[in-house]
Amino acid sequence: MHTTFADANATFPEARYVVLGVPFDRTTSFRPGARFGPDSIRQHSWNFETYNFETGLDLADVPVHDLGNLEEFGSAADMVEGVREAVKPIWEEGKFPITLGGDHACAPPAVEAVPRDASLGVLYIDAHLDFRDEYLGDRRSHACSSRRMVERLGSKNVVVLGVRSMSRDEKEDNDRIGMPYFSADDIHREGIVAVARKALDRLTTEKVYISLDIDGVDPAYAPGTGTPEPFGLSPLDVKTIVDMASPRLAGMDIMEVSPPWDNGNTSALAARLAREAILRVELYRRSGASERR
Repeated sequence: MHTTFADANATFPEARYVVLGVPFDRTTSFRPGARFGPDSIRQHSWNFETYNFETGLDLADVPVHDLGNLEEFGSAADMVEGVREAVKPIWEEGKFPITLGGDHACAPPAVEAVPRDASLGVLYIDAHLDFRDEYLGDRRSHACSSRRMVERLGSKNVVVLGVRSMSRDEKEDNDRIGMPYFSADDIHREGIVAVARKALDRLTTEKVYISLDIDGVDPAYAPGTGTPEPFGLSPLDVKTIVDMASPRLAGMDIMEVSPPWDNGNTSALAARLAREAILRVELYRRSGASERR
């Protein structure tokens, strides 16, 4: 069993990209098991060639560091504090955090750890709006994650993509608060390039962060997740979003991979998308440096 992300050979000071696992799923409301996601994603990351022919880059030549997993927290409140403290120095050092969950409750503290003066917007890919103020008495439930990000960044700086489920209360609250979202039907009808461009244009921030709940992808492709919802995005749709965001992409999380419900496909997809983000951002960084010279 591999205990680190593939080709994460750099030390923390050397690294530009830093992987962190959060084995926490205590707010899961349907199918538990996302606490096993970080290690399963790491294991499947070793399946791929280090060389990527689309970018011409070799991941073995890119400075990536794996911090390992945080402890197995007993409560959501403890998890939130732990993730904030772990991700804060990654942001402060100007590195690219890649947080592997864990249920989607693990994502907001990674965003909340960003410096207050940072100009950051979030592309939030999810089957669900996740806009409840609290769920089952917990304001840190995975069902509240986009709402917590809106409270930190503002309603115009979080855009949700791939929605196909929300409660009446979420709909009414968001009609009042105004977080933009695009449904999976919007994407199927208009095409992913058109909708991703609209979403990125909505975010006027300097930098963009992607928060990916793997259930944003249709369960035909990604069955290993806690709350599967039909009629979702394709893996290529999500790859396109990552590619288009890469010039502004500053960090990413991948949440809700639940290996007990998987045949390995979901973990492999999550690993490949993490690698895609690293390679696309690195390609843009290198091409930008070349242009400046």
